[in-house]
Amino acid sequence: MSKFEKYLALWVALCMGLGLLLSQTIPGIGNMINSWQIRGISIPIGICLFLMMYPALLNLQISELKKLRNNPKPILLTLFSNWIVAPIVAAVLANLFLKGYEQLMVAIILLGSSPCTAMVLVWGKLANGNQEQNVINTSLNTLTIMVLYVPIVSLLTGIQNIPIDRWALLLSALVFIGIPLILGIVSKRIIIRNKGENWFHQVYRPIVGKVAIAALLMTLVVLFSLNGQVLISNFDLLGLVSIPLLLGFVIVVGFNLLITKIFGLSYKEGIITVLIGSSSHFEIAIAAAVSMYGVGSLAALGTTMGLFWEVPIMLGLVELGKYLNKRHFWKKDIEPATA
Repeated sequence: MSKFEKYLALWVALCMGLGLLLSQTIPGIGNMINSWQIRGISIPIGICLFLMMYPALLNLQISELKKLRNNPKPILLTLFSNWIVAPIVAAVLANLFLKGYEQLMVAIILLGSSPCTAMVLVWGKLANGNQEQNVINTSLNTLTIMVLYVPIVSLLTGIQNIPIDRWALLLSALVFIGIPLILGIVSKRIIIRNKGENWFHQVYRPIVGKVAIAALLMTLVVLFSLNGQVLISNFDLLGLVSIPLLLGFVIVVGFNLLITKIFGLSYKEGIITVLIGSSSHFEIAIAAAVSMYGVGSLAALGTTMGLFWEVPIMLGLVELGKYLNKRHFWKKDIEPATA
């Protein structure tokens, strides 16, 4: 992780502040940006979200899924956390703390129902976890999110009688996951065939990774410039939506720590299971919120708060994992035999 990425939480906060500043100093900027649309989808936000999503979907390695049968337990525990525990916790907390704010409730559900497929590779490396398991799990998440995301969000919002545009939700999944996924698979094969696998991993992926971070920060500037006046008038809403977000992290992280302990995982397996099981794919959550409610909506801003809190929490979780390992919380990793 570069020095820039280590301070990502700071850059996120600064870009949110810059967006608010622009909304006050250039009042017409929001209307100007929002006018660039195709069928209700903001062109600037759409481009930024695509650039955020494409690098993440380059992580898909279908060949690695064959290794799932070798050690399925940590992968299955992560899938259970990602698709059962986290969405239910998100829906319950949204109902408890955000009743009456339907868009913010949907934002929490969108975040809780979207397992991470990108940044966990960084967190896992920092934690010195099992990166093979990490690659298998993120590849599996990439495939399952295409099938499960829309039904689970629809189910959880439907149970709470929250009306959503399910066609817009489906469209966001197809446009911001399906298309980047296909382009990722095709471009990866072409690049590896012409430039080699080493060039792909050492040169191409780092470049598009930096583009993704730039697109992420630009998205935040645009989102907060569009809805700056609403936020300043209702600044308490950011604090309000942070309560279920933070409490949700505590509950899900606690569950994952407990379940990895009960099932006797080693540190390298356990920390990856906790990291992937506790993080979210905020890019698709933001994309879905924008598609359903618009760029300047509370739903879009609510999902960006997930990103704001996730970066420092995941970095903290990396350090917590290292500390617990020293305290022998998990089983000792089996060292490979030496000749």
